[in-house]
Amino acid sequence: MGGTTLETTTSRSGREGRAVADPSDRRWLILPVLCLSVFLVVVDNTIVNVALPTLNTHLGASITSLQWIVDAYSLAFAGLLLAGGGIGDRLGRKATMQIGLVFFGVFSAAAAASHSTGTLITTRALMGVAAAFVFPASLAILTSVFPDPSERQKALGIWGATSGIAVAFGPIVGGALLEHFWYGSIFLVNLPIVAVTLLAGQFLIPRLPRVRQHRFDVRGVVLSTAGVTSLVLAIIEGPQWGWTATGTLACFAAAAVLLTVFTVVELHTDGPLLDVRVFRVPRFTGGALSISVAFFSLFGFIFLITQYFQFVKGYSTLSAGVHTLPFAVVAAVFTPLAAVVALRIGSRVVVSAGLLLMGGGLAVAAFNSQANTAYWGPIVVSMVLLALGLSSITAPTAEAVMGSVPDEQRGAAAGVNNTTRELGGTLGVAVFGSIFASSYAPKIISAFRPLPIPSGPKAESHQSVAAALAVIHHAPQSVRPTLETTVFHAFHSGLEVACLAGAAVALLGAAAAFRLLPGRERTAATASVEPCASDDCSDGVLVPA
Repeated sequence: MGGTTLETTTSRSGREGRAVADPSDRRWLILPVLCLSVFLVVVDNTIVNVALPTLNTHLGASITSLQWIVDAYSLAFAGLLLAGGGIGDRLGRKATMQIGLVFFGVFSAAAAASHSTGTLITTRALMGVAAAFVFPASLAILTSVFPDPSERQKALGIWGATSGIAVAFGPIVGGALLEHFWYGSIFLVNLPIVAVTLLAGQFLIPRLPRVRQHRFDVRGVVLSTAGVTSLVLAIIEGPQWGWTATGTLACFAAAAVLLTVFTVVELHTDGPLLDVRVFRVPRFTGGALSISVAFFSLFGFIFLITQYFQFVKGYSTLSAGVHTLPFAVVAAVFTPLAAVVALRIGSRVVVSAGLLLMGGGLAVAAFNSQANTAYWGPIVVSMVLLALGLSSITAPTAEAVMGSVPDEQRGAAAGVNNTTRELGGTLGVAVFGSIFASSYAPKIISAFRPLPIPSGPKAESHQSVAAALAVIHHAPQSVRPTLETTVFHAFHSGLEVACLAGAAVALLGAAAAFRLLPGRERTAATASVEPCASDDCSDGVLVPA
């Protein structure tokens, strides 16, 4: 194994403490490697979306199959994040991340070679499994190689900015590749990134000691994976099945039972996958809740704004991706800056302000999404506000979550941090989509009912803007302009209601963050505090009993 070895300290109780870097430490060279691994995982959440029309054409994928090509990755990724983080704690974080990267590359190549929707869905799910071992390990490694709180906050700012860049990179590069190559190219682009990350990680990332000495918590892994997967599945399928359908309710019920049993088991396990008492720490809970609300707002907005760009503004796939660049640029610049500001004035003010900014961005989008709305005006303003808000939240919340647990549980804590991100984003798409449909669909059904066109297309016209516009092409020429206006008006109405609902959630999240997260004095005081062993751990980190 290459790289520098980290020495470790031992706490007064005999447990292995936080890693301390030796003078030859290369932590600022390690950071780009960790950022590349995160970039790889996040970009695959977005790049496939632009390929859906192509996959529909070349693979004959149905609407349901297209949905699962996207969701299979998210479902496997979210369901295994906590398990992946816990496994990294026990088996070694560097080895876990490297193995995850190898399999991510293998499954990416398999996805590129897929010639059927079934194979593509399977390989996408396996990519999600591999990603679940990469993402939490990278965050846990970062907290170990940056033991100084102020340096760690800055590093988290850069690490967080990578996610914002990846959100825009996916649609832009995906659109460009699809204009010149076949659909498999969007998966093959992962391979050089995997190769560079693996090689650099092998030589730069130090051999971190295994910090978990207890036996492997198999019950915790099985229960957490099954519980989170059931919850994510219910959220993903709720809009299609119906929120009160038997399948949806069964998944929610299963998730509730499994996660309750997981909590009970973890409380009575020696060396649990995650010491669930950490949720008593307001700092931990506030960080996890805030990042969940932030991604709820972000993914809900992206879900609607990409449709707005393509169907209402008429942008091509590549052009739609390019028009999201202001978000990426602002996030890349301001995420590290927000991390520094949080060190000075406290995470409470910065995160609360960030959620208020995201709510403001959603409110601007709600009232300015007509077909004739200027891009360089309200649209850019809404994206900038959302980017500034996310920039203010990413690093401080990661520090709040990771700084609330001892080093031996940081992999599992990273899994919690990333699981809440995924849950928030998935829920955002589902809720924004459902609210949008509840306003959009009745208007389309009413307008299209009297049209002299086949009943099949007419019945499907309310399911999406694309379906409605396709139906218009079968309508008499004289009524097409009026119908297009009706569709755009219905879209704006649905987007307005959904974004206002999202803004309300962001406002509530800001209030919760202000209540739970520490202010400047506590942030400074708790950055290097000894782990507390009492039940009231609001100012420190939780020590396993």
